[in-house]
Amino acid sequence: MIGEGAERIGDRRFAAKVMSADDAASFIEDGAHVGMSGFTGSGHPKAVPEALARRIGEAHGRGDRFTVGIWTGASTGPELDGALAAADGIDLRMPYQSDPVSRAKINAGEIDYLDLHLSHVAQAVWEGFFGHLDLALVEVAGITADGELVPSSSVGNNKTWLDLADRVILEVNGWQPAELEGMHDIYYGTALPPHRRPVPIVGPMDRIGVPYLRCPPEKVVAVVPTHAPDRTTAFRPADERSAQIAGHVVEFLAHEVKRGRLPPTLLPLQSGVGNVANAVLAGLDEGPFRPLTAYTEVLQDGMLALLRSGTLASASATAFSLSPEGLAELRSDMHRYRDRIVLRPQEISNHPEVVRRLGCIAMNGMIEADIYGNVNSTHVAGSSIENGIGGSGDFARNAFIAMFLTTSTAKGGAVSRIVPMVSHVDHTEHDVHVLVTEQGLADLRGLAPRSRARQVIDHCAHPDFRDALEDYFERALAGAPGKHTPHLLDEALSWHVRYQRTGTMRPEGAEVRRAGGAGPSPSPSPT
Repeated sequence: MIGEGAERIGDRRFAAKVMSADDAASFIEDGAHVGMSGFTGSGHPKAVPEALARRIGEAHGRGDRFTVGIWTGASTGPELDGALAAADGIDLRMPYQSDPVSRAKINAGEIDYLDLHLSHVAQAVWEGFFGHLDLALVEVAGITADGELVPSSSVGNNKTWLDLADRVILEVNGWQPAELEGMHDIYYGTALPPHRRPVPIVGPMDRIGVPYLRCPPEKVVAVVPTHAPDRTTAFRPADERSAQIAGHVVEFLAHEVKRGRLPPTLLPLQSGVGNVANAVLAGLDEGPFRPLTAYTEVLQDGMLALLRSGTLASASATAFSLSPEGLAELRSDMHRYRDRIVLRPQEISNHPEVVRRLGCIAMNGMIEADIYGNVNSTHVAGSSIENGIGGSGDFARNAFIAMFLTTSTAKGGAVSRIVPMVSHVDHTEHDVHVLVTEQGLADLRGLAPRSRARQVIDHCAHPDFRDALEDYFERALAGAPGKHTPHLLDEALSWHVRYQRTGTMRPEGAEVRRAGGAGPSPSPSPT
């Protein structure tokens, strides 16, 4: 068992390599590919990235080039993404980020960014598509007397980084609860084709690995003790629109149970991150379905509340993503949660084979959807990245039911999130089963494109934009060269062009063009 402070480093082989963050950062060289821990602000290294940013700043001050490639599990915190981006120290970033400084530099073309399905990252790195992994920088909660690494509050791609890196720097964070020990399930049975074997998970809480990460002591060049909190994100209380979305979801699931397509306990839940997702989870807490299970990638406040109430029996994920209040609740009652939560590597938490086998119900957010059911989760007006696709594609493509949730408008009602054609496609109509806004729910299963359009316009679009969308669809039916998925391409794109030009689309005050008539084209994409 691990203890506190110096006792967190129980193996003398690792204790002999304790040094400051600045000394540890000296092992990272210009041009290095660095695999760092971290997933949605949990379990990322807190000290060495800031020391590296200082080192990079000093090099730039001398006129020397110094950038590194940063590979993580998903988003991290300001001490990592923010600090290194502000220092102009990132050459390439992958696979997901949510940092405002990084985002601005990516969209300015100053950082190369590769947005990947999260289940694909480990395999792609093993196959060498990103080059050689020079160094791993991984936060752990402790090191046992036998040299085993106690994973932190996220697992992400840490196993892969430790396996493949030439050298390893460990941050041992005494702030992380000692009770994390035993919560993890690290599977060492993955392999590349043709040597793959089935991943033997048939229930959400099946354990198929070991509780610890492994790393040969001779690969470790530095151990840095820290005592720093994870990044937390405050969630807004459920407003009227998010509560309405939750109501539609619960009603739909009840209908599926009544029709015999789902059991009364539903199927394992997957939920994306955000205020709408938390509202839906709160709605499920008040619903009739129990005991629920979850096989997801992150545990946020809503799932913690479901565990606390007993509505959710257990949850499998790769990381926590909690508000300050949620984090305080977890830390104050860790013994209550530790046997009902398992944290896995993201190549397992998001594994398509497992998601398909378990029949997960996937609920994810989006930026916009079009009338035929294509979904844009990542780009504003087609060219500016927001965060990334994350794990939504892993689950949507393989889920028993793939649902995408959003409010029907953005920008204070100025912009419709339902558009004729999305400006960027992350999830094609083939992977989208259900769309939900506060206006209603469109069940697209079994429907051809023209029937899907009727459902989406009638049930998901805001009334302020419904006439304009209906008008577009009617004219596309009459004038498109093909009638299977009717589009007027120049006009569909003009929605987004007009948004970029004016930042708004409000039909009031402008004549809506009807079939055969003339007038201004309806406009833009939501964000």
